[in-house]
Amino acid sequence: MNVGVAHSEVNPNTRVMNSRGIWLAYVIGVLHVVLLSIPFFSIPVVWTLTNIIHNLVMYLLLHTVKGTPFETPDQGKDRLLTHWEQIDYGTQCTSSRKFLSISPVVLYLLTSFYTKYDPAHFVVNTASLLSVLLPKLPQFHGVRLFGINTY
Repeated sequence: MNVGVAHSEVNPNTRVMNSRGIWLAYVIGVLHVVLLSIPFFSIPVVWTLTNIIHNLVMYLLLHTVKGTPFETPDQGKDRLLTHWEQIDYGTQCTSSRKFLSISPVVLYLLTSFYTKYDPAHFVVNTASLLSVLLPKLPQFHGVRLFGINTY
């Protein structure tokens, strides 16, 4: 008997992006408006900061944090997987994964446009984009480069 188990999923982390209203909660605009309200930041700096902060937070939440906060009956199988690897039970090219892959690209394109393709901003934003897109590739599913985040 499992007392206190309120979910029927084997691992609730796998279905979180398919739950009702979760895509609406993915609001980058709030961060952008807060940064715009700081008087000494120019528009290109605000767009670059929005892009970098968004990508840093998404990298930390999706590709660094491992395991699940729930007690799961999977014999500890998911404790070595990042949240990205757990989404939709590891199935590639689902709508949730496509949304999470396309949103940094759209933000990057907007950032590049509003910074007027300034070389310094362009290099920083491109590096930031690559840091969140490369771990999302199917070839990197379960791969730990240089032993980072192995345990």
